[in-house]
Amino acid sequence: MKYITTIDDVDFEVEILNDHQVQLNGKTYEVYFEEISSESIYSLIVDGNAYEILISEEENEWNILIRGTLYSAEVIDEREKRLRDASGELALSSGEYTLQAPMPGLVVKVAVKEGKKVKKGDVLVILESMKMQNELKSPHKGTITEVNIKKGDRVEKREAMVIIEPDE
Repeated sequence: MKYITTIDDVDFEVEILNDHQVQLNGKTYEVYFEEISSESIYSLIVDGNAYEILISEEENEWNILIRGTLYSAEVIDEREKRLRDASGELALSSGEYTLQAPMPGLVVKVAVKEGKKVKKGDVLVILESMKMQNELKSPHKGTITEVNIKKGDRVEKREAMVIIEPDE
């Protein structure tokens, strides 16, 4: 079965060929994927390049933290994609976005305040976890409507930190 993964408004066609081979947009990759912690931390090796990633699932999307960048991904199978296309339903939902802590950590910096306009990719919060500082960025443009944290706060996984109302 093929899956359509949407990251930053870009669709990727993913097909799992076997336990260690994945095809991405027609190109085959050798992949090894293994959970290394009960905190949703995984080891990912793609064509010999190693990555440590954190993955969490929320409602209809996956949050993936890799090399300090947080990505939000929607994954649907090809059947769901055909149904959406036929009905004209948008793949991306609208409405406010809540930035939740992808892991427990210490807030090093809050780069926004209520009322601030942000663009897609702007840094919202810097969170330190496992001795690494991670820049958590806005997935779209909008206005900050709520900031629930401050520098020095300890946050738990999935704790709501910042809420963004998308611009029309």
